[in-house]
Amino acid sequence: MSTLAHDTPQERPAQRLAVSYAAIKRGALWLLAASSGIALIEPSPYEVVFLLVVFVFALTGIRFSQKLLPLALLLLGYNIGGIVSLIPWMDESASVRFTAVSVYLMITAIFVAGIMSQDAGGRLETLRQGYLFAAWIAGFAGLLGYFDIAGLGEIFTLYGRAAGTFKDPNVLGPYLALPIVYVLQRILTGQIGIIRGLLTLSIPLVALFFTFSRGAWGVLVASTAVMIALTFLTAPNTAARARIVAMSAAALAAVIAALLVALSFEEVRAVFEMRASLVQDYDEGVTGRFGNQWRAIPMLLEAPNGFGPLRFRWHFNQADPHNVYINAFASYGWLGGVSWLCLMVATCYVGWRLVFRREPTQLHAIAIWSVLFVTILQGLQIDSDHWRHLYLMMGLVWGLAALGPESKAAGASLQPLPLRTTT
Repeated sequence: MSTLAHDTPQERPAQRLAVSYAAIKRGALWLLAASSGIALIEPSPYEVVFLLVVFVFALTGIRFSQKLLPLALLLLGYNIGGIVSLIPWMDESASVRFTAVSVYLMITAIFVAGIMSQDAGGRLETLRQGYLFAAWIAGFAGLLGYFDIAGLGEIFTLYGRAAGTFKDPNVLGPYLALPIVYVLQRILTGQIGIIRGLLTLSIPLVALFFTFSRGAWGVLVASTAVMIALTFLTAPNTAARARIVAMSAAALAAVIAALLVALSFEEVRAVFEMRASLVQDYDEGVTGRFGNQWRAIPMLLEAPNGFGPLRFRWHFNQADPHNVYINAFASYGWLGGVSWLCLMVATCYVGWRLVFRREPTQLHAIAIWSVLFVTILQGLQIDSDHWRHLYLMMGLVWGLAALGPESKAAGASLQPLPLRTTT
């Protein structure tokens, strides 16, 4: 008679579940990025998860480099200006909430910059994957709304344009630009194949198109161009550059083909032609967007504390500035306006130096900076001062720029090895 040998509980090796602090931190960061795409409610899940992330990182301490002082001081000056400007309007809950959100976003940017001092590559990859997940959720919701599937048009659209899990299609569109640029970069550098890559970016890309946001279209096109140029310039050899050129041409052909299919539908083509115009009716005239901006400048030169948070619209027929730089002076006073301008200039200086540094995180830096730089320029036509992803990208760029010599020595080549991910 045969017998089967079984380990007794005493004979079995003890099995223990070991989870490192690094894994817990990465998990928290993934959750933060994954929650960033839901902005229909306030406070949003992103705000709640951010508190959790701060708690997780606080358990083991957070290092802040002195190189982050310019970021912290300029953001602090910006918000001090906003608080001073708020004083006459403390009885207005909307103004108080507006200022509080600005302070909160300042904290997120500084925090994100600080956590890049350790495990930068792993944390960047985790944030990339979480952000892509969020982009799929937000983009899919936008498409459900645009095509009014299951009656979701009222929830996920605005003025017949895909808004998804955001309140405004003009915010959803720019939000989707970074994950799209990331995926395109991975196609160019051979980290994923073109078929898999196009499938990965399909939902975010289609959703961005159906936002019918001129700013979002411009951000995507310009960011992609900057990313391709920087990736080409920093490629390690001729073969890599040839692949970048070939894959860029193939991806462009695929996108053009998809665009032609979309424009073959009369309803889509009509909205596209209307939105593709550089200047809309509401942009023109003395009381249009640009007219209001020009009229506001001499008024702000005589108002050291600005108009107050959200008070621009009270001076200009309920219209917002649609220019983050004018809004900085209008809502945050001279101190806030100058601080914001200096912050953008300093960020450009830091970002352009960063992308040419030979480090394992260089490809990440190129993708993030390509979108952040264009988003900074986009501020000339939209109020982006409360965009969570703007502060996220800004914190990442400053954090990577602050990495010490030891991280530079670790980057022996211009480009890292292909990332072994399933995203």
